Amino acid sequence: MGGPFHKLRHPRRCYVVCTIPRSGSNLLTDGLRATRQAGMPKQFFLPKSEPRYGAELGLDPDADYPGYVRGIVNAKTTRNEVFGLKLMSWYLDDFLARLRATRAFGDTATDDLTMLRNAFPRLRFVHIVRRHRLRQALSTARALQTGLWKVQEGKTALREPQFDAELIEQSLHEAERQEMIWHSFFRRIGIAPFQVEYEELCRDYESTIRGVLDFLKISLPRDVRVGPPVTIRQSDELSRMWEERFIAERPSAYSPAHG
Repeated sequence: MGGPFHKLRHPRRCYVVCTIPRSGSNLLTDGLRATRQAGMPKQFFLPKSEPRYGAELGLDPDADYPGYVRGIVNAKTTRNEVFGLKLMSWYLDDFLARLRATRAFGDTATDDLTMLRNAFPRLRFVHIVRRHRLRQALSTARALQTGLWKVQEGKTALREPQFDAELIEQSLHEAERQEMIWHSFFRRIGIAPFQVEYEELCRDYESTIRGVLDFLKISLPRDVRVGPPVTIRQSDELSRMWEERFIAERPSAYSPAHG
């Protein structure tokens, strides 16, 4: 990762992509990771993923969680000392509780922001949101049925999705609940995150990625371009048909004025 003079010139910087399912976070983090200048943002602290990352790096999150956290940061930092991670709101409180329980990054009197920055130096916050909430719910309902949470070449569905108005409405309400967790968290720690809209990311991928890099104060070498996304958008004719049918069948469940 470089010697002491490198680290003096490039002090470690961290950022977290705050998201909920089907907000476009894979599209965003794939683009950031592809620059090779913005860390390797993944869900390193998703409970079911920790054993896999621990095995990869020779770390034991159950026996030594502070060692796991520090080991992930050291191993997944790019040469310019940038580390990125992704968090979903549904396990945010559990993650904070696990960090606090170690007493390695603060004690019971330490506020959440200080504790996070003790674990992740100079931590900054990026919040990706999806303006059109119904389409987000449609995407969630499809992913729950197909098992495809990240659509890429070579990946196949577990089964064909079927229109399910109840599942779509549940997904709509759950997305609202999960977004409220983030809004409450940002208010509590006194942070205004850098906001990325999924729709804008799709419309102008390179400019949006560069906007995030500018916020993080990451400069790209002149010869580096932001390549096309590797994640495939799920939205298609089926999504359009489901959207029209849901609005027709359950008009009171969704207000277009609210996305």
